[in-house]
Amino acid sequence: MRREIILANDLEEVPRLSAFIDEFAEAVELDFSLTMSLNLAMEEAVVNVIQYAYPQGTKGEVSISAEKDGENVKFVISDSGVAFDPTAKGEVDVDLGVDDRPIGGLGIHLVRQIMDYVKYERKEGKNVLTLIKNTASQDEGEGLL
Repeated sequence: MRREIILANDLEEVPRLSAFIDEFAEAVELDFSLTMSLNLAMEEAVVNVIQYAYPQGTKGEVSISAEKDGENVKFVISDSGVAFDPTAKGEVDVDLGVDDRPIGGLGIHLVRQIMDYVKYERKEGKNVLTLIKNTASQDEGEGLL
């Protein structure tokens, strides 16, 4: 099963993203807890694109596909914005105090913790972020890069 949605680069589109994830999860019969985790990871990743992919005031689109293949659910987020690899940022030291921790990086850290596979590519002038979660191992603490 595969579904796709295209959003404008506007934070007001986030509820549409949430509804898209919920409808997809229901269609492929994911449990509520996993659906909530996927919603959180996808919101973090897509909000990053909405806020930073396009120069301020520029209209753009964010394409999201969702697919279930066996035990895996796969999301692909793509945009034609400025090249940016969110996975290039090193691991966040979550043991540092708030005042000692550099700004940024917590969103991709969260995505890595929830998803089992996170990969960025720049293909044909587009940012392409692929996120995969194995539904058989619904342990959100086993993120890989």
